[in-house]
Amino acid sequence: MTASFESRIAHYTNRVENMLDSVLPAADVEPKRLHDAMRYAVFNGGKRVRPLLVYAAGECLGLREDTLDAPAAAIELIHAFSLVHDDLPAMDDDDIRRGKPTVHRQFDEATAILAADALQPLAFRVLADVRDAAAGCSAHLVRIVADAAGSIGMTGGQSMDLAAEGQSLTADEIEYMYSLKTGALIHAAVICAAALAEDLPDDRASAIDAFGRTIGVAFQIKDDILDVEGETEVIGKRSGADQRLGKATYPGLVGIEEARARCDSLLRSALEQLDDFGDDADSLRWLARFIVERGN
Repeated sequence: MTASFESRIAHYTNRVENMLDSVLPAADVEPKRLHDAMRYAVFNGGKRVRPLLVYAAGECLGLREDTLDAPAAAIELIHAFSLVHDDLPAMDDDDIRRGKPTVHRQFDEATAILAADALQPLAFRVLADVRDAAAGCSAHLVRIVADAAGSIGMTGGQSMDLAAEGQSLTADEIEYMYSLKTGALIHAAVICAAALAEDLPDDRASAIDAFGRTIGVAFQIKDDILDVEGETEVIGKRSGADQRLGKATYPGLVGIEEARARCDSLLRSALEQLDDFGDDADSLRWLARFIVERGN
């Protein structure tokens, strides 16, 4: 494709949101308050970066976009579930998410917990219903997303993040925590597309895998930089939250300039992984640069 991936973002966002709308229970179906909260959590704005990574990786590997809708939606459901839990008083205690009240503020704490609890299994229901894929592919996708969401992925990373509050970690320890807390689901978004690609050579699978791991860590370092430099109205959540909570962050350890340099270094490394794909990987290159250069 010659046009920039940016020109296709609205199309892909529309696709995944239509899919999400079709799998989420309607807000007027009992239990209405729970279903309303689930929809609020999912349709509360957001850039849909993770689903876009699924579609961009699919473009790189020559996949039909309709085969990517289910993993794109499942990844976003897991992301939404994680944000609801992250914002709870027992976690990061945030009042604002994407410029709006967090789910536990808009509804109540118990409803927020239940809404997140319901979003997670819904993601696996979506993956279980994948159609027109090779035998065993649905189970493979379930394993990818389960690993990314569990104790060896996002949930484990969040546990490490909470345990590290007020503690001093090395740069390597922080990056490892980031690779789980944020990077695991971003990595899963990319390799879900690879799982759908039949007869993908090992060297290309390894390159896609490395790209996803590297850009996932860069994403979190950029998030930390925005927490220091961004304005609440722009980034959609309270700025300075990491410092108030005593979080172990990359900028907190090495300073903003070195954090920026590390982010740029990770971007270069991620882009190098795509060299052998030629123009087919332009969409992934565009998204990688967006992740590091974004303002919110």
